[in-house]
Amino acid sequence: MKGQVQTVHADRTRRHRSVRRERLETRVTAEEKALLQRAADLEDRSLTEFVRSSAHTAALDTIRRHEVMSLSAEDSAAFVEALMHPPAPGEQLRAAARAHRELIGR
Repeated sequence: MKGQVQTVHADRTRRHRSVRRERLETRVTAEEKALLQRAADLEDRSLTEFVRSSAHTAALDTIRRHEVMSLSAEDSAAFVEALMHPPAPGEQLRAAARAHRELIGR
Protein backbone atom coordinates (compact mmCIF):
# COMPACT_ATOMS: atom_id res chain seq x y z
CA MET A 1 0.00 0.00 0.00
CA LYS A 2 2.80 2.42 0.86
CA GLY A 3 4.36 1.88 -2.57
CA GLN A 4 1.05 2.72 -4.21
CA VAL A 5 0.76 5.98 -2.26
CA GLN A 6 4.29 6.98 -3.25
CA THR A 7 3.54 6.15 -6.90
CA VAL A 8 0.34 8.22 -6.87
CA HIS A 9 2.23 11.14 -5.29
CA ALA A 10 5.02 10.85 -7.86
CA ASP A 11 2.47 10.76 -10.71
CA ARG A 12 0.76 13.92 -9.38
CA THR A 13 4.10 15.68 -9.01
CA ARG A 14 5.07 14.84 -12.61
CA ARG A 15 1.67 16.01 -13.87
CA HIS A 16 1.96 19.36 -12.07
CA ARG A 17 5.49 19.89 -13.32
CA SER A 18 4.52 19.08 -16.89
CA VAL A 19 1.64 21.56 -16.81
CA ARG A 20 3.65 24.43 -15.31
CA ARG A 21 5.84 25.37 -18.25
CA GLU A 22 5.68 29.15 -18.01
CA ARG A 23 8.01 31.14 -15.82
CA LEU A 24 7.19 34.37 -14.00
CA GLU A 25 9.92 36.39 -12.34
CA THR A 26 9.89 39.50 -10.21
CA ARG A 27 12.32 41.57 -8.19
CA VAL A 28 11.32 42.41 -4.62
CA THR A 29 12.91 44.26 -1.74
CA ALA A 30 14.42 42.32 1.14
CA GLU A 31 11.51 43.50 3.30
CA GLU A 32 8.91 42.28 0.80
CA LYS A 33 10.59 38.89 0.51
CA ALA A 34 10.81 38.55 4.30
CA LEU A 35 7.10 39.41 4.60
CA LEU A 36 6.14 36.87 1.92
CA GLN A 37 8.39 34.22 3.48
CA ARG A 38 6.86 34.82 6.92
CA ALA A 39 3.35 34.40 5.51
CA ALA A 40 4.39 31.25 3.64
CA ASP A 41 5.95 29.83 6.81
CA LEU A 42 2.78 30.54 8.78
CA GLU A 43 0.82 28.46 6.27
CA ASP A 44 3.53 25.78 6.10
CA ARG A 45 3.98 26.30 2.36
CA SER A 46 6.96 27.04 0.18
CA LEU A 47 7.54 30.64 -0.79
CA THR A 48 6.96 29.78 -4.45
CA GLU A 49 3.66 28.01 -3.74
CA PHE A 50 2.49 30.82 -1.47
CA VAL A 51 3.27 33.54 -4.03
CA ARG A 52 1.78 31.54 -6.93
CA SER A 53 -1.40 30.76 -5.02
CA SER A 54 -1.74 34.31 -3.68
CA ALA A 55 -1.23 35.82 -7.13
CA HIS A 56 -3.82 33.43 -8.57
CA THR A 57 -6.36 34.38 -5.89
CA ALA A 58 -5.66 38.10 -6.36
CA ALA A 59 -6.10 37.77 -10.14
CA LEU A 60 -9.44 36.00 -9.77
CA ASP A 61 -10.64 38.62 -7.27
CA THR A 62 -9.56 41.47 -9.56
CA ILE A 63 -11.34 39.97 -12.56
CA ARG A 64 -14.46 39.33 -10.50
CA ARG A 65 -14.51 42.95 -9.25
CA HIS A 66 -14.32 44.24 -12.82
CA GLU A 67 -16.75 41.78 -14.42
CA VAL A 68 -19.43 41.25 -11.77
CA MET A 69 -21.87 43.94 -10.77
CA SER A 70 -23.35 43.71 -7.30
CA LEU A 71 -26.56 45.55 -6.59
CA SER A 72 -28.29 46.34 -3.33
CA ALA A 73 -31.79 44.93 -2.87
CA GLU A 74 -33.21 48.37 -3.70
CA ASP A 75 -31.09 48.70 -6.86
CA SER A 76 -32.00 45.15 -7.93
CA ALA A 77 -35.70 45.93 -7.57
CA ALA A 78 -35.30 49.15 -9.61
CA PHE A 79 -33.41 47.24 -12.33
CA VAL A 80 -36.09 44.54 -12.57
CA GLU A 81 -38.83 47.19 -12.59
CA ALA A 82 -37.10 49.00 -15.48
CA LEU A 83 -36.84 45.72 -17.41
CA MET A 84 -40.42 44.70 -16.76
CA HIS A 85 -41.94 48.15 -17.27
CA PRO A 86 -39.58 50.22 -19.40
CA PRO A 87 -40.31 53.92 -19.72
CA ALA A 88 -41.61 55.25 -23.05
CA PRO A 89 -38.83 56.33 -25.41
CA GLY A 90 -37.87 59.99 -25.10
CA GLU A 91 -37.38 62.40 -27.98
CA GLN A 92 -33.64 61.69 -28.29
CA LEU A 93 -34.23 57.95 -28.61
CA ARG A 94 -37.00 58.48 -31.18
CA ALA A 95 -34.71 60.82 -33.17
CA ALA A 96 -31.93 58.23 -33.07
CA ALA A 97 -34.34 55.54 -34.30
CA ARG A 98 -35.46 57.80 -37.19
CA ALA A 99 -31.85 58.53 -38.12
CA HIS A 100 -31.06 54.81 -38.02
CA ARG A 101 -34.03 53.96 -40.25
CA GLU A 102 -33.00 56.64 -42.74
CA LEU A 103 -29.44 55.40 -42.77
CA ILE A 104 -30.31 51.70 -43.05
CA GLY A 105 -33.41 52.15 -45.14
CA ARG A 106 -35.89 50.21 -43.06
